[in-house]
Amino acid sequence: MQRVPHSLTEGSIWKSMLLFAMPILLGNLFQQFYNTFDSWVVGRFLGDTALAAVSSSSHLIFLLVGFFNGMSMGAGVVIAQYFGARDYDSLKKAIHTDVALGLSAGLLLTALGVGFTPTILRWMDTPADVLPESISYFRLYFCGAVFVVMYNISQGILHALGDSRHPLYYLMFSTCVNVALDLLFVGVFHWGVGSAAVATTISQGISALLCCIHLLRINADYRLEPRAIRFHQESLGRIVRVGLPSGVQNSMISIANVVVQTCINGFGAAAMAGCGTYSKLEGFAFLPVVCFSQSLATFVGQNLGAKQYDRVKKGVRFGVGCCLIMAEIIGIGAYLLAPHLIRIFNDSPEVVDFGVRHMRTICLFYFLMSYSHCMAGVFRGAGRATVPMATMLVCWCFIRIGYITLALPHWPRLETVSWAYPITWLLSGIVFILCYQSLRRKLDAGTVRPLQA
Repeated sequence: MQRVPHSLTEGSIWKSMLLFAMPILLGNLFQQFYNTFDSWVVGRFLGDTALAAVSSSSHLIFLLVGFFNGMSMGAGVVIAQYFGARDYDSLKKAIHTDVALGLSAGLLLTALGVGFTPTILRWMDTPADVLPESISYFRLYFCGAVFVVMYNISQGILHALGDSRHPLYYLMFSTCVNVALDLLFVGVFHWGVGSAAVATTISQGISALLCCIHLLRINADYRLEPRAIRFHQESLGRIVRVGLPSGVQNSMISIANVVVQTCINGFGAAAMAGCGTYSKLEGFAFLPVVCFSQSLATFVGQNLGAKQYDRVKKGVRFGVGCCLIMAEIIGIGAYLLAPHLIRIFNDSPEVVDFGVRHMRTICLFYFLMSYSHCMAGVFRGAGRATVPMATMLVCWCFIRIGYITLALPHWPRLETVSWAYPITWLLSGIVFILCYQSLRRKLDAGTVRPLQA
């Protein structure tokens, strides 16, 4: 049996948050590494067209996976608040409902991904020379979508229980498997771009299996029991109430980013490869942001469940401050090293030029992006998922698409598209500042109700 996870409602705030956040950071680093390694292997062994097919994948994958990941975030908030309140009967029901939801969502996502991939890629104006390899990669990737969803579900449960170390260990192992299989399938056997997706699917399946085995072995009454996996109406209602806004938020932002990717596709395969490479590198830059956003959601959820309102405020100040500083240091480094970073994946002058121009327009504004993501985590942890949903839906979706639609015909340059990100990050940051003032007043008065949508 595995030991019971630790609570984040006791002890030093900075120490407990950092000890919880660092494994998440390392885990996200490994996850980003094996996603990026696919692009590196494909770019080096199969050329620019194959690299464009894989590198442009992130927005489409997140479009289809993001909704279900948002639902798992909602489940994590519910589980964290039950755990903080020591309501173990409700906690057990929420965990088994979450797993049932993940299995159902994974099968549905597989059907959607395999069936609609060609249609979506054509809507995105994917160039004809890239389209066949893009379809091959995406379809094989989504054949294993249930593993992606179940890993995120299982990882989210463990994080909500205060355990960020074991998901890290399992992800490290699966990353090593992915690297070995990429080199074997693409570099040695030359099986083509689809084999990179197969390698990723196998490695994700391993990490999902290990996380599920761990949940089966937790030494507590709320451990996972296969016979108890089913939907509990009250738990499902709470998960949907918090998770549905997060899922809608993820999907709508993804639609906006698909529109951005469609505009990039209009500049040709070199722009797709260069900007797609930046997207992989950007994933590394976002690691501390994702890390602290997830940590803040769990920290706020557990402490609100325990009614420790002053601890919530102190944790928010520490987590957001750390994230802003780390994100901007990374942004400055990315600006200075942009040409060298793009050349790691492809040394074509045209690809490097597009990638550098895109990166240098965006990366100095990472502090704006980090603030919005962290505050979204705070509001999700407080059970107010509609706040980040509405904010990002307006700023990161409607305004982003509107800006590109109006600006690009007048300034048909890549930088016009790139500026869509800093502009909308700034707007969402302003909204979050105003919204947090209202939440803070309720924390001061002790009137925050956990699990309020």
